[in-house]
Amino acid sequence: MAGIVIKHLYKRYGKDKHAVVKDFHLDIKDKEFLVFVGPSGCGKSTTLRMIAGLEDVSEGEIYIGDTLVNNLPPKDRDIAMVFQNYALYPNLNVYENIAFGLRLRKLPKHEIDLAVKRAARVLEIEPYLDRKPKHLSGGQRQRVALGRAIVRNPQVFLMDEPLSNLDAKLRVQMRMEIIKLHKSLGVTFIYVTHDQVEAMTMGDRIVVMKDGVIQQVDTPEAIYRYPSNTFVASFIGSPQMNFLQGRIVENMPGKLEFSTSRFSLEIPRDIGSVLAKNKQINRTVTLGLRPEHINLEGLYSDAILTGVYKLSELMGADRFLHLDIGQSKLLVVRVNPNFQYQEDEKVRLAPDMTKAIFFHTDTGVRFTE
Repeated sequence: MAGIVIKHLYKRYGKDKHAVVKDFHLDIKDKEFLVFVGPSGCGKSTTLRMIAGLEDVSEGEIYIGDTLVNNLPPKDRDIAMVFQNYALYPNLNVYENIAFGLRLRKLPKHEIDLAVKRAARVLEIEPYLDRKPKHLSGGQRQRVALGRAIVRNPQVFLMDEPLSNLDAKLRVQMRMEIIKLHKSLGVTFIYVTHDQVEAMTMGDRIVVMKDGVIQQVDTPEAIYRYPSNTFVASFIGSPQMNFLQGRIVENMPGKLEFSTSRFSLEIPRDIGSVLAKNKQINRTVTLGLRPEHINLEGLYSDAILTGVYKLSELMGADRFLHLDIGQSKLLVVRVNPNFQYQEDEKVRLAPDMTKAIFFHTDTGVRFTE
């Protein structure tokens, strides 16, 4: 098995050498499940294809294990790739699709038979071995694509948005199947998705990308709790984090407040000390608060503000209120689904300022010590 080391990777296209991947630098541990996530066009699939050998590297180095693979063809990299569109041969049945790569390698017939049946058993597709792909559901086709990858026994699995063609219920089921598969095989997985829920539930670590640049690499929990900038904070989390504009003021020695024209919120001392060290007193900053960190009146009476109810979204176990608090965007608050409000009714709120995150207004970078 093998880890992967990527050193200062670039991918450029066209006469102007426009870079779609820029200075991508990362160590991927052996047996790790790593997820690349970001919006369409951020460079995540291009990076995966360079690792696979399907795209040339413009600059930088890729090591799989101890081997520099920049100039190795895909077949010599000991990787297996699973695509979004399954890429099955329609004229072959399930058994033949899974066995296809092994037959190309001219393995003995009995070894091929054992490998195919073992993969089919792991993926629970034994009853479908005689069927053609057109007679399978989307989830079954994806299992066949996974089976074709498993039988090769590669060092690394590369998956490019493999669940995006499935319906919501099936995606949840297949997420669990892929997690189980990773644990049973004990090899390195790199998984590309634009779905932040997939990234949060599947990855040991997440690589958040934007415009070809890594924004943050960390565990799902750390990225959610301590986003490196406003892009990561807004991309990870649904609904996204609330961002408020205001000024840091010191009304009493050692006591800082986040102040706007309509309200002021007291800042806890430990967070205030970070802002003071970063010389943000009397400066405009961006305050980030998750919807679940804003409570109805009563729990934090020293930090009360009023919002005007505009609309709500019922999401089963949660209801999300959208409130006008005088900022450019409505504030989103997660509440008990039983709460009901009338349009333009005033709602008293209490942000949990111990969970507040402050960002530089110009750069969007989170303030840290």
